[in-house]
Amino acid sequence: QVQLVESGGGLVQAGGSLRLSCAASGSASSINSMGWYRQAPGKQREFVAAIGRSGSTRYAGSLKGRFTISRDNAKNTMYLQMNSLQPEDTAVYYCNAYRNVMEYWGQGTQVTVSS
Repeated sequence: QVQLVESGGGLVQAGGSLRLSCAASGSASSINSMGWYRQAPGKQREFVAAIGRSGSTRYAGSLKGRFTISRDNAKNTMYLQMNSLQPEDTAVYYCNAYRNVMEYWGQGTQVTVSS
């Protein structure tokens, strides 16, 4: 089992920055890929970014350049640096992880960007 806990969300003005963290526990040392998803009110959950254990990354096309994903395997923690935030970035951000064939989700952290 893997437990994921997000933190770092909050309220920020447009143009500001936030850094989200996702701390993994349990059988975290064998996690393969990790990622971030977000869900805005009334919308489907959407992919934000993902990172492999080796550090390979991929991003949703519209977010590349503003968001940066990283992870510290020694700390079993993943990060999402979000810059130049806009009101349309307002959403609940979820941490996701794959271990073997199992998929795990965190409880989410709210990010609200005011105009």
